[in-house]
Amino acid sequence: MIQLTKVSKTFNANTINEKKALVDLSLTIETGDFITVIGGNGAGKSTLLNLIAGVFPCDGGQIILDDTDLTKQPEYRRAKLLGRVFQDPMMGTAAEMGIEENLAMAYRRGKKRGLGWGIKKSERSVYQEKLKTLELGLENRLSSKVGLLSGGQRQALTLLMATLQKPKLLLLDEHTAALDPKTARKVLELTDEMVSRDNLTTLMVTHNMKDAIRLGNRLIMMHEGRIIFDIKGQEKKNLQVKDLLEKFETMSGDAMDNDRMLLS
Repeated sequence: MIQLTKVSKTFNANTINEKKALVDLSLTIETGDFITVIGGNGAGKSTLLNLIAGVFPCDGGQIILDDTDLTKQPEYRRAKLLGRVFQDPMMGTAAEMGIEENLAMAYRRGKKRGLGWGIKKSERSVYQEKLKTLELGLENRLSSKVGLLSGGQRQALTLLMATLQKPKLLLLDEHTAALDPKTARKVLELTDEMVSRDNLTTLMVTHNMKDAIRLGNRLIMMHEGRIIFDIKGQEKKNLQVKDLLEKFETMSGDAMDNDRMLLS
């Protein structure tokens, strides 16, 4: 279980550019939850993921993962507990290294390193089996440099790397936004399969309201650093896009003005 209690974050405090990104936000994520997160520009969605991952420190509040207080832990200490896929396909992999080398780094996350051979034969077989599940033919290209892959292939590989050592929490930050529609659908299908198969606790930020309704068991809507709507179970399954737009206007007193969300 992940518990966020009155978490706050302000950027450029006490200046003309002050921005309250998160305001006393509290959220309980149960083990096995697959939560989709939506909201307009500047709602605090990515900041929420960054605070959990330790990219930014909290100004106030507390973040607990199971019995571990993550609030003041640096990003590198949290990395062994979390998996993350970014919006930019280039961010999750090392372009100049081979596919198997990237997978080896992910496989060793949180483990002690030694001076033995980098990748054993038995380990290579594991990578091939995992890559087969992507159905992209990458299992036959283990030595290929990742920089030669397409954006979709690279994002699928990043997703595999993020889940190779089953993380306590998987963070997906608009991880299909930079892909073309056909490739984005493929990556979302892989995401749904991996999360369901391994029962991964997942927090997925998306700009696509249809995807937010279709995927996961729970949906939260954010506005100006706060959660204004939280729905799960059968109620979520019965939602339509117009319901979300109406709920946003009711809860925020504003019309949704995020073009990407309205057009997707």
